[in-house]
Amino acid sequence: MLSEQPQNRPDEIFSAPATRFPPSLVTEKVASIVLTLGTPRWWWVGVLIAGGFIMLLLYTLTMLVTVGTGIWGINAPVAWGVAIINLVFWIGIGHAGTLISAILLLFRQNWRTAFSRFAEAMTLFALACAGLFPIFHLGRPWLAFWLAPYPNVLELWPQWRSPLVWDFFAISTYTLVSALFWFIGLIPDLAAMKDRATNKAVKMMYAIGSMGWRGDSLHWTRYQMVYIMLAALATPLVISVHSIIGMDFAASLLPGWRHTVFPPYFVAGAIFSGLAMVILLAVPIRSFYKLHSLITDRHIDNAAKLMLVSGMGVAYGYLIEIFGAWYGGHEAEMWLLQARISGFYAPIFWGMMFCNIAAAQLLWFKSIRRNLPALLTISFLILLGMWFERFIIVVTSLYVADLQTMSRLWIPTEWDWATTLAPFGLFFFLLFIFIRLLPMIPIFETQEALAEGTAEVEL
Repeated sequence: MLSEQPQNRPDEIFSAPATRFPPSLVTEKVASIVLTLGTPRWWWVGVLIAGGFIMLLLYTLTMLVTVGTGIWGINAPVAWGVAIINLVFWIGIGHAGTLISAILLLFRQNWRTAFSRFAEAMTLFALACAGLFPIFHLGRPWLAFWLAPYPNVLELWPQWRSPLVWDFFAISTYTLVSALFWFIGLIPDLAAMKDRATNKAVKMMYAIGSMGWRGDSLHWTRYQMVYIMLAALATPLVISVHSIIGMDFAASLLPGWRHTVFPPYFVAGAIFSGLAMVILLAVPIRSFYKLHSLITDRHIDNAAKLMLVSGMGVAYGYLIEIFGAWYGGHEAEMWLLQARISGFYAPIFWGMMFCNIAAAQLLWFKSIRRNLPALLTISFLILLGMWFERFIIVVTSLYVADLQTMSRLWIPTEWDWATTLAPFGLFFFLLFIFIRLLPMIPIFETQEALAEGTAEVEL
């Protein structure tokens, strides 16, 4: 008489040796995080802290609406302050999700499955934060619908030469395609979660999300077709969206902004900061949920290599900016360059150079890329340096005007700092909800890669 095979308990699932990691175990390993494990204490602590920052965000936005943008430190000529700095920063954070999910999918890089799901979610959460700033930067956010070409009896249409209108179309299009791409990839996994859920309400929630998925050949054929099509559609969006953000600056005549290198330079910087955020999130998540067999050191090493490549593009952009100012010989450009190097904001400029160029060069060494504390430190410095970069681009180019007598420093107020820090609460709150309710690693894509023997797992 044959004995019945024992069922894997959650602790056995997480401690399964990597040398015998069958594809069928992926479903149990990922689904058990949501379905069978209790909510850890650190999750509640994180949600409470993120909720506190959301309260700060709501209070700040309420003050912006009731009092006005005068609570910020903006002045003439620095009319673009922390709102535009944070807009560019958060859109950049969201670019790594599309890079890892769409571009690497088209190139058949199966190691992407370790990061793709929460990188896609990170894109949506970052866009949710970024979308706040063009609206509240208007000063009259209740009139933000004027940016859209809606039918109206007065036949009033948006000013197509306004960068705010470009941002509206860039952010809305990117959000729509990213959300569709993320949701389509979730459908088979939601069906697997539905089959394993025991609570009726939870089973119904996953059943609605899976949209009647049965897993037959017709479903898989249509799934693959739509998924590849959306990946091909999302790939040019990575380039176009942040290129449009770069054109917000490059289309002007101000010193420091009139560089044709801005669109590709902004794209490289967006991917650079986005990959830093992916690593900064992936390493703690891997540790908290014991996902070392699915998010391996090899995966993290590959992401660090991509970050190094994009960082070289950022360094090239910095050199072209400096060379362009010197080669052009324009007096205002030279004065701006001197002000950045040795002026009031010089510490931020040199901090940007250290974080984005000097610190990133350590990624050439494999021992650094495999040293998780060192890699996390470098990733944090890169995120800080990219915020410094947006500060330098926005503030110094505005305060150093063509006429030196018109120059005026921009000093951030406590409301500027609140506007900068509070959106992190919204971002992490959405992230915590995501990792608690949905599979953070694509189950079927990982199974397929393991079955084909092409998955990057450490055996």
